[in-house]
Amino acid sequence: MNRMLFRTAFAVFFFVGCNEMRAKDPPLLEKLVYKDAAGKELPYRLLKPQNADPAKKYPLVVLLHGAGERGTDNEKQLTHGVAAFTSKDALEKYPCFMIVPQCPNSTKWVDVDWSANSHVMPKEMTDPSRLTIELIRKLLKDEPIDPKRVYLTGLSMGGYGTWDLAARFPDLFAAIAPVCGGGDEATAATIKDLPIWAFHGAKDTVVKTIRSKNMIAAIEKAGGKPKYTEYPTIGHNAWTPAYADPELMKWLFEQKK
Repeated sequence: MNRMLFRTAFAVFFFVGCNEMRAKDPPLLEKLVYKDAAGKELPYRLLKPQNADPAKKYPLVVLLHGAGERGTDNEKQLTHGVAAFTSKDALEKYPCFMIVPQCPNSTKWVDVDWSANSHVMPKEMTDPSRLTIELIRKLLKDEPIDPKRVYLTGLSMGGYGTWDLAARFPDLFAAIAPVCGGGDEATAATIKDLPIWAFHGAKDTVVKTIRSKNMIAAIEKAGGKPKYTEYPTIGHNAWTPAYADPELMKWLFEQKK
């Protein structure tokens, strides 16, 4: 009986101890909140390079989520795209910093009509986009990030945000990969020298495919050489094949200012 009690006690101790150890282990994408001088907050998740070499500087990937992942839980924004950068293979091949900020329900990355055929870039950024830029600049100061390898990507609402932020800060980013979004075609000359790979589904009924095609055409007319992939059988979820494509990851991490 005493031996049974000892085994039970040991099992409980081992189970609780392991759970405590797991609870103390840092999550792959740390939950954080950026706060500006006025007290406005931006929830975000942060990935750091695994087994980082203190003598090296690493790329930074910024991923902007879609409208369905808005909120304040600091969870939903991980739904799409993030897994491509956090797979075992990606962590080994492409060690990097990555931030995934979360836009609140009441606003957008860029305040435009997603269903329109075109739009003019708003004069001012929305708070979530402004806070994201501030966060990027803070991380560039605080972490061993290579300022020549800051990459921006986003899907749907985040695709719009990607085009918008690239046009506002073309010198900040080394490459962009907007997925099923749209931008102001008048900004094409500003981003013509930026490595760009855009993606869209031919059967997208949420964001018109012409939003990507017209941006690509405008950039080419301005003298740029962007890449564009259109999936003939895909609707709005072009992010599924786009982020699953190993060529996108390879291309993205090859870019350097």
